[in-house]
Amino acid sequence: MRKMFLFFCLFLTACSFKPVFSGNDTDVYVAPISGINGIELRNALNANFGGMHEQNAKYTLTVDLKNPSTRYKAFERTGDASWQEVKLNASYVLKEKGKEIARGSESASESYTFVRYLVASNASYNNAVMNTIHVLAEKISMRVITETQKNNADKK
Repeated sequence: MRKMFLFFCLFLTACSFKPVFSGNDTDVYVAPISGINGIELRNALNANFGGMHEQNAKYTLTVDLKNPSTRYKAFERTGDASWQEVKLNASYVLKEKGKEIARGSESASESYTFVRYLVASNASYNNAVMNTIHVLAEKISMRVITETQKNNADKK
C-alpha cells in the first residue's frame, strides 16, 4: 500500500499536477452583488480568490444572484409541511480587460426543517441559505479559477 501511495505521489509531481486552490492569488475583481445574500456571496467569492481586489484587476466577475426560492419537500399526515428546500440561482460573466472570456450559471440548494415555531423556522431557513451561498461560491470559484488558469496557459 505504501509503495502504491509513493508511486501515486511521484506520478502527480512528474506530470506537473497542481491543485486548483493551490494558494495562488487569482487577480479577480468581484463586482458588487445586490442584496444581503449578494454581499455574502461576494465575500465568499473574494475569500476563494485570495482576498478583495481593485477594479483594475486583470479579470472582472459580474454575478447576477436571483432571490432564493423555496418548495415543500415533505408533509406530515396532518398536511403540515415538515421539510422545505431553498434554492439559489446565479448567472455570471467573467471578463479579461473588458473582453468576455466565460459565461455561465450555477445553482445550489439545501433542505431544512420547517417547524411550527417561527423563530426556529427562520433560523433553519437562514442557515440553509448561508450554506447554499457557500456552495454556490465554491461552484462559481472553481469555474472562474479554471477559466483564468486556462486563459493564462493559452497566452504562454
